[in-house]
Order: sequence, then C-alpha cells, then structure tokens
Amino acid sequence: MASLDAPSKSRRQSEPGARAHERTRSRSVEHVEGKPARRVPADEAAFIRKYRPADFPRPSVTVDIVAFSIIDAELRVLLVQRGEHPFKGAWALPGGFVRVGDGHRDQGEDLDAAAARELQEETNLSPTDVPLEQVAAFGRAGRDPRLRVISVAFCALIRPDLIPLVRAGGDAMHADWFPVNGLVQGKLAFDHAAIIERSIDHVAARLDASSIAASLVPVTFTIQELRHVHALLSGKLQDPGNFRRKFARMLEDGVIERAPGKRLTASKPAFVYRFVKRGSAEAARRRS
Repeated sequence: MASLDAPSKSRRQSEPGARAHERTRSRSVEHVEGKPARRVPADEAAFIRKYRPADFPRPSVTVDIVAFSIIDAELRVLLVQRGEHPFKGAWALPGGFVRVGDGHRDQGEDLDAAAARELQEETNLSPTDVPLEQVAAFGRAGRDPRLRVISVAFCALIRPDLIPLVRAGGDAMHADWFPVNGLVQGKLAFDHAAIIERSIDHVAARLDASSIAASLVPVTFTIQELRHVHALLSGKLQDPGNFRRKFARMLEDGVIERAPGKRLTASKPAFVYRFVKRGSAEAARRRS
C-alpha cells in the first residue's frame, strides 16, 4: 500500500525586508482549491508561519475501498491479499495512506482523490467508471499495530462488465471476489470485516431513495430484476407486494422512470424501467 510521506522539518523562510513583511501582513490571503480565497488576519498569518505541525501528535489517515458486485447471483466484495507486514498474506480491503504535505501550504490530497487513486492503483479500475461514496470513519485505538491510524471507508458498486478488468496492483499480491455471507470475523486484516458490515448497512439504507443500485442492473430492467438486486444488497427477502409499493414510490420520486419496450419473461412481457440521471431527477423535482 502507499507509503506515508514523512513530515518535513524544514522551516518556511520569511520574506526579506520590512516592506515585504508589511505586504504579507496587510494582504495575507489563504487559497483553498475549489473555494473562494479568504483574507487572513495579520495575527493569524503570523501564527501559521510559526506553527510547527511536528510539535503535536498526529494520527495517520488511510482510505479503504469496499467494492461490491453481484457474481453468480451472490453479493461479493473485492479483497486483495497483502504482500507486506502487518497481516502479510491476509486478505484485506484495497486502500492505503492518504498523501500528506509538509505544512500549511502543502497539505497533500483530498480524501476523495486518495480513494480514487488507491482504487486505480490496487484494482486497476478507473475512478471514472466506478463512483465512490463515503461511508464512515473508523478510528478505534489499536486497530493498526503500526501506529494510530484513522481510516475513512468508501463504498462502490461495480458493474459486471468491469469485473474482468480487476487485477491486483501496488503491494497487493492477488485480488479476488469473496461472497459476503462467507466472510469470517477475525480472518481479515485490521478491522476490515467491521468496515464491510457497515458498508452493507450504508448501501441498504440508500436503496429506496437513490440510484445506488444502478451499477448492478442492466441499463433497462424489470421490477423483478431490481427486486432481486435489492434482496441481495439488503440481505432480506423482498415481498413482491411490498416491493411493488416501494417501486411505485421510486417512480413518484423520480428515481426511476419507464423505458421504451418490454422484456419477455416466463409468464408475459414485462415493462422495463431505467434509473434517472441525478441531474435530470433534480430538475424534474424543481419543475414540480
């Protein structure tokens, strides 16, 4: 997995000359990527110049990717076999350390960027094909034997056509898909079994009001096909009558819509539906 950058101890040199110093005091501006610049008061700018991050204890931060897909009618999760200590040889979630900078001017990468990078490095999957969604943070003391590590988990639902593209990268030896129901607590590295359980709950809670399941059904699908996916993701049998009412609410809320054509089934041709793109759904709600 990605190595943690060691914090630099080099000090920022002050601008020479009284005029340069005065200019820094009066016009100090903090630039944050993607946000408007904030004018920093002179006393705060002076505090930041003198601040030494290495003087304070800091935890390391990692990202872990919980990638689910449906293979042979089973919900499976992607795991990689670790090639380095700790837990060498054990199966774990893809992930690694967030890259950090050496001070207030270089603070490294965002969490979303770290998750996208680790996804590509360790699984060969492109972040443009796999939407990632943040689940939760895990920070129990002792969860990593090396040092204090806080991990931010992201989940993703992988389209079936992307599964053949998966291959281990980085320091992972192998990558494989494991049935979620067959995972044994204590057999995975770190606290990754608990992270997987939390991610399943996260996905199940989002099923009825979002398009999170779109990656696991065809572009157009029947009610039965979506009911099957919901049953696998929630871990619960979906009563046909109750699911039809749930399906009707998704139609009313603009999460899904009727699609052209029908699909042949064992009994009679069935209507097909599709997920509405997020921007289109929001626009429809505003018009109503």
